[in-house]
Amino acid sequence: MKKQFIAYPGNKFTIEWFFDERGKSGALEYFKDLPLERKKKFFTLLRLLGDICKISNKEKFRYEGDKIYALKPAPDRFLCFFFDGARVIITNAYEKKMAKMPAKEKQRALKAKDNYTKRCKGGTYYD
Repeated sequence: MKKQFIAYPGNKFTIEWFFDERGKSGALEYFKDLPLERKKKFFTLLRLLGDICKISNKEKFRYEGDKIYALKPAPDRFLCFFFDGARVIITNAYEKKMAKMPAKEKQRALKAKDNYTKRCKGGTYYD
């Protein structure tokens, strides 16, 4: 199966799904399992970020530290980071069940960010 990296080809940012070395994208799989109404909420945020470059509502988009951001179409959370070439990479996703983001989710995003950066610099990510 060919990887579908692009989540949204915006006018300002291209938003992509992160894939690990095995070709798996946890965030994309999570998205695929969402009901249609929750998918629509998510795509509304992707359009704002990809085309306008800004989501000023902290209830919908928030900096989480360590260059990790959260797209927040309630009750879901999609963690991401910005990368060279006007790209936003969606690393992982989960359903919010508590007020604070679980530390393991942020660690998962940081690990994916490091993996993506190394593989891009090594020229092996988009093979």
